[in-house]
Amino acid sequence: MEWAPAECTLPTEERPLRVAEFDELFATALRGLERVAPTHLRLTLDGGSQVEETARDLAARETSCCSFFAFSLTPSDTRLVVDVEVPSAHARVLDGLQARAVEAAPQVAS
Repeated sequence: MEWAPAECTLPTEERPLRVAEFDELFATALRGLERVAPTHLRLTLDGGSQVEETARDLAARETSCCSFFAFSLTPSDTRLVVDVEVPSAHARVLDGLQARAVEAAPQVAS
């Protein structure tokens, strides 16, 4: 996670594991991606309780180590929309998250 900011409190040795968790979520559930603004990324995931549970867990853990993240999850019958926002000083981190999503789910247009 070379794009992790200095403020991130996740221990360095745990960062590859967190990246792998995001990669797995993106590879299996990501269906759409939109950069709403330089500081706002919208991810559309498959719906379902397991996807929502995984996304909520990851969002909570990511917010606990990088408090500048703001995650908003909006479920529907078939999809889960995850809005991720950061302050402008951390737009680079959002760039990294978007790049991970595209790499893990190349079938999803960026």
